[in-house]
Amino acid sequence: MLHLDTQPVIIQQFDNSLGAININKYNPNSLANPYGAGSPYKSDGLMNPYSQYGSPYSNKSWRNPYATDAPKLYDSQGNYRGKLSSNPYDPESTSNPYGRYGSRYSPDSINNPYGTGNPYSNEPIFVIPSP
Repeated sequence: MLHLDTQPVIIQQFDNSLGAININKYNPNSLANPYGAGSPYKSDGLMNPYSQYGSPYSNKSWRNPYATDAPKLYDSQGNYRGKLSSNPYDPESTSNPYGRYGSRYSPDSINNPYGTGNPYSNEPIFVIPSP
């Protein structure tokens, strides 16, 4: 007799998501889709250099290397995956090569090709604005 101990998978819905990474580039919520969430014309888009989340001058932007209020990353289970930030000194930044979320060797980093950042993973990473 075979018993499989299965755990329910929790897929969290993020209504305030700015987009997602690690998903099909044709998905309208993908940041890789230039006609969806990745559009440079989307008013609150990460790829719009004039929006608060895409401007190199905004404190809420991933492009500002001095931003302290950058968007946060969460996986579909609701696990925190760091800040989508170009700030190399922020300990929670995905651009800090020595931090938990930026190191390519950390299992929690989107930069780890064998962990969370696996390019073949189907698990989306949602980009959520900081409150």
